[in-house]
Amino acid sequence: MSEKIYGIDMGSSSIKIYQKSAGVAVHQKNMIAMVKKTEPFAVGDEAYSMYEKAPKNIDVKKPIVNGVIADFTAMQNMVQMYFRGFRGKKVSEGLSANGTSEFYIAAPTDITEVEKRAFYDLVASSSLKTKKIRIVEKPIADALGAGLDVMDATGRLIVNIGADTTEISLISLGGIVQSRLLKIGGTKFDEAIQQTVKKKHNLVIGMKSAERLKMQLASGIKEDEEITYDVMGRNLITGLPNRVTVTNHLIYDAMAESMSSVIDSIKFILEKTPPELSMDIMHDGICMTGGSTHIKNLDILIQQETGLSIMKVEDPELTVVKGLGMIMENPDYERMTQNVMGSEFH
Repeated sequence: MSEKIYGIDMGSSSIKIYQKSAGVAVHQKNMIAMVKKTEPFAVGDEAYSMYEKAPKNIDVKKPIVNGVIADFTAMQNMVQMYFRGFRGKKVSEGLSANGTSEFYIAAPTDITEVEKRAFYDLVASSSLKTKKIRIVEKPIADALGAGLDVMDATGRLIVNIGADTTEISLISLGGIVQSRLLKIGGTKFDEAIQQTVKKKHNLVIGMKSAERLKMQLASGIKEDEEITYDVMGRNLITGLPNRVTVTNHLIYDAMAESMSSVIDSIKFILEKTPPELSMDIMHDGICMTGGSTHIKNLDILIQQETGLSIMKVEDPELTVVKGLGMIMENPDYERMTQNVMGSEFH
């Protein structure tokens, strides 16, 4: 029987839950559909299928925005549902919380203490019965899940490009030496694509369509070959449904400014890195994680701009929750967690 010890990564795009001795038990879209703004109607992938399609009485929202909890009640409802279920069914089988349950929750580094405390309060004030709640710095869990040894004196530079944010962190001896959190990620890319398609083709498209264009055409470097993809939306002039052909060059131009900001921030962290740790990074390079690292040639762009080798990992969107699992499974990593009830948050 699996132990009731869980790790939760509440990402802007998806929520991941790791159950000790069982592995990743939940990996679904971090969205919730509410009726009359208070009554939960659907969560996860089911709620995402309703996004941009729901009637006015159903509000489909993302509770996590820019890496922090934007709607506390909605996020708390979602977490409770994964453990208790609703409308007569469980969202995920096997998850339950009793008086002996323990939770390890990942939180970004460069947020306020109030925002970090909210991750703790979300579980502590919920209907879930818990014995212990620990906060883990997201870059630490990220590095562990990517297979990096964060306990020694070697400097590790990890760049997590997620849905709403990019977190750039320099880690050594189990702690964070330098970090920077940008409000740039997959969603920012999608918004830029929306605006560019609207400006170029007079076509209004949804976020899901913009994401499909990104997945099909986006590239970190401008390709010589022109690739096209058809997208449907509403014509801005006639108001009627319309279809246009979009090129990979247009998508590159749309995303160029945001990608340039990510590069500038990586260079900023490198400039602030102590010389001895710089030698380590020069030797080992940069580790890239996060769902947006699936963008084609993004690693080549960063390599060209920094002159450093790039390490990519399998399932980069799962590194944080896998890292939480490693901390839960290995008592030696316990010192890298924070007890919010203790002095660390006062």
